[in-house]
Amino acid sequence: MSAKHPVIAITGSSGAGTTSVSKTFEQIFYRENVKAAFVEGDAFHRYDREEMKRRMAEEVERGNQHFSHFGPEANLFAELAQLFRDYAARGGGRTRKYLHNDAEAAPYEQKPGTFTPWEDLPAGTDMLFYEGLHGGVAHGEVDVASHVDLLIGVVPVINLEWIQKLHRDRATRGYSTEAVTDTILRRMNDFVNYITPQFARTHINFQRVPVVDTSNPFIARHIPSADESLLVIRFANPRGIDFPYLLSMLHDSFMSRPNTIVCPGGKIDLAMQLIFTPMIWRLMDRRRQALER
Repeated sequence: MSAKHPVIAITGSSGAGTTSVSKTFEQIFYRENVKAAFVEGDAFHRYDREEMKRRMAEEVERGNQHFSHFGPEANLFAELAQLFRDYAARGGGRTRKYLHNDAEAAPYEQKPGTFTPWEDLPAGTDMLFYEGLHGGVAHGEVDVASHVDLLIGVVPVINLEWIQKLHRDRATRGYSTEAVTDTILRRMNDFVNYITPQFARTHINFQRVPVVDTSNPFIARHIPSADESLLVIRFANPRGIDFPYLLSMLHDSFMSRPNTIVCPGGKIDLAMQLIFTPMIWRLMDRRRQALER
C-alpha cells in the first residue's frame, strides 16, 4: 500500500461483470482528471491460448481434471504481486496485454490468444487500476491483496454469474453450452480455493441478486436485467461511510446489516459513482499530501 502511488483492484470471476465496474471507474477518472495506469488481469496468465490448450490436455492425461485459469499453476501470482509492490514504491512496473481477438491483435500484428511483449507502465500516473481474476489472491508466500489500497469484489450470485458467462461465451466466443459447462466444472476446484476467498479480503463487495427465476442457468434465455435485480453492497469497514446520505440518494434502498446496504439493481451505476468518487478524492488528497512532504 502506498500514499504516493495507490493501487485499486477490481476482482471477480469470469462472467462476474468486472468490466462494467471498470467502465464506471473510467468515467470517474476522466471527470476528476485522474491519470491511471490500467492493468488487465489476463496479462498475468502464464500461458497463451495454444500453450494453455496443450497444458490442459497434458493435465487431463495425468488425471488432473481441474487445471484452469483460476489456479496458481496457470497464472503469474508472484509477478502480479511484484507489479503492485513496484508501483506502490515508485509509481512504475511492467505489464503486457493478452490479445483476445482479431480486433485487439491487429494493431500488434500478432495472432489472437497471444501476449504482447512486457513493457513499462506509462510514466507520471496518479494510481494503478487493475481489473481481473486475482486482485485479492493470496497463495503461499504471495499475498497480492496486501498491496492494494482499495480492493473491490464483484460477486453476483453464482447462478447469475453462470448465466452471464454462458451468454457471453456463446455470443462473443462461439462456444457451445456444453463447452462452457465443461469449463465451469473444470474450474470449480480453483474457484472455491482461489476466487471465493478473495471476497473476504475486499474493502467493498458488490453482489447482484436477481429477483426472477434463475434456478437452471444452463437453459436461461436471457440475462436478468439490472431492474430485475437487487444490489447488495457490503463494506468491510463501515467507518466513514455516510449511509444516511446513500439511502437518501438511492431511493427504495435499505440497510440489511450495519455494514450492508441493499438498493435496486437499476441504480448500480449511481451507487458506484456515489461510493467511489469520495474514495478517489481521498486517495488523491492523501497522494498530494505525501508528495508535498
